[in-house]
Amino acid sequence: MMARRYDPDRRQRIVDAAISVVSERGIDGLSHRSVAAAADVPLGSTTYHFATLDDLLIAALQQVNSGPTTSVASWERHLDPAEPLVDGLVRLLEHCVATTGDRSRVRLEYDLYLAALRRERLQPIAAAWLDEMVEMFTRYTKDEATARTLVALIDGLLLQLLLTGRPFDREQVRATLSRVIG
Repeated sequence: MMARRYDPDRRQRIVDAAISVVSERGIDGLSHRSVAAAADVPLGSTTYHFATLDDLLIAALQQVNSGPTTSVASWERHLDPAEPLVDGLVRLLEHCVATTGDRSRVRLEYDLYLAALRRERLQPIAAAWLDEMVEMFTRYTKDEATARTLVALIDGLLLQLLLTGRPFDREQVRATLSRVIG
């Protein structure tokens, strides 16, 4: 009988590999086999830690949502309460899509986020992130309806920029956000 190799970081490597696979190939490229290869672990390890692909996607989405650039706390750290909200958001959104690396990261985030449209088990995680964003923006707008509209607008702006590949237009984004923020 072969001794089991002690590998306390295996589960995390599998999640990291899943994120990498989705980043490179999209949700359609995700399989236990593709993740096992990317993590350099036996196929059985992926199914041991994550019985279904949804289990793996849940772990990936949770990790991405709490990441250093994606978490609601990160967004809030980039907003200066001393400056107008619209200025902070223009700066933050420009940062999200200004470089190829950041655009790739935002694309990954939306791949995982939009996977919840078809995968019911992911919906509570995506909804929780949206609710956290609304809660955070409510502190700036003092109105939940405006905050919810702002979150939807930001999603729409980022998706349009990703889909069209157009350059970031600061003045257009500022004007659009100003209509909602006031």
